[in-house]
Amino acid sequence: MNDTLLAPPLTLEKESELFFHTYSRLPIEISHGEGNYLFAKDGRKFLDMIAGIGVNALGYGNLRVLNAITEQAKKVIHTSNLFMLEPQFKLAEKLLALTGFSKVFFCNSGAEANEGAMKLARKWASQFSSEKKQLLSLTNGFHGRTYGAVTLTAKAKYHEGFEPLLPETGYISFNDADDLERKVSDKTAAVFVEYVQGEGGICGLSEAFLNRLNELRAKHNFLIVADEVQAGVGRTGKFFSYEHFAVLPDVICAAKPIGGGLPLGAIIGNARVAEAFTKGIHGTTFGGNPVACAAGLALIEELEEKNLLQHASELGAQFKAELLTLSRKHIQIRAVRQYGLMIGISTSRDASYYVPKMLEKGIIVNATNTNVIRLLPPLTLTESEMHDCVKALDEVFRAEWFEV
Repeated sequence: MNDTLLAPPLTLEKESELFFHTYSRLPIEISHGEGNYLFAKDGRKFLDMIAGIGVNALGYGNLRVLNAITEQAKKVIHTSNLFMLEPQFKLAEKLLALTGFSKVFFCNSGAEANEGAMKLARKWASQFSSEKKQLLSLTNGFHGRTYGAVTLTAKAKYHEGFEPLLPETGYISFNDADDLERKVSDKTAAVFVEYVQGEGGICGLSEAFLNRLNELRAKHNFLIVADEVQAGVGRTGKFFSYEHFAVLPDVICAAKPIGGGLPLGAIIGNARVAEAFTKGIHGTTFGGNPVACAAGLALIEELEEKNLLQHASELGAQFKAELLTLSRKHIQIRAVRQYGLMIGISTSRDASYYVPKMLEKGIIVNATNTNVIRLLPPLTLTESEMHDCVKALDEVFRAEWFEV
């Protein structure tokens, strides 16, 4: 008999006993994933419309990724960056070919990529002036939970109790070109932006803001750093979300799906910053793990071979059209924002209300920016699965009217 069937169920009480109280976990014990679905130990099946918070771009059990992990794990799982590792080299070459950039640094997560980019920006800027240290980011953004990354995140709830945060930092009002001009100067080393904000509710940068940012970059000689942790690697129908816009960044921070489901992050820099990091200046023990790099390369190959970026673009547009049809039926829907398969449904009430309601329908969604239902499904989502999600949303919005 399978020993797991005899094991006692996991409970929220046990979770509270074992762990720091950092997560509001759903009361579901997952047994396995298959395709675009997660299965609970009690037999329930859920369409995963958040893909491990944007990580599982190919859903669950993709054979190309599994084979890459297995074959590399048989050779070596970890050796450190003291040696040259083929999966690292191949993935780096692929990322540079896709972006036209100059150099890559592999790390373990999105927060770590942003931390490294902060160091890179200040190291690069130090060649011009000892006072060129300022790092700016946009309100309503999210850049991670470590000290530098949380400093870049302009949300008080992530700061409370952790002050003082890093000095020589500040915030620009989202899409406010006049505020941008007031804040930047010759002392600015970098401006961190999400071309498409994820936690902020799937909001894109305006053309006017980006044009002013580009002009001011030329005037004050600072870097534009694109946080592509959530919006990158095919999510928006382009490999990186900045490709939807006319202004190129100097540095890209990537993570989430880039490791094929394994922890991996990357800092990708253009020619301006190619020589800023020198030996011993920055490093990591686990970053660029060969198994994660092999999985990441397999992921990109699958995206290309199956034409999944185009699929994300086309299905995402269809998804938006159907959600706009829903919005004409349900006044709770205030707006629908969409880039590829990165979708935000702005609602008239706190969107966390809808998470358990959708769970009852067998659909996993989550809420962000207070009143936005966020959808980040696998890029392998089918049209039929999309319809299932729309139908469930329709039913949940309709049932809301009959609440006592």
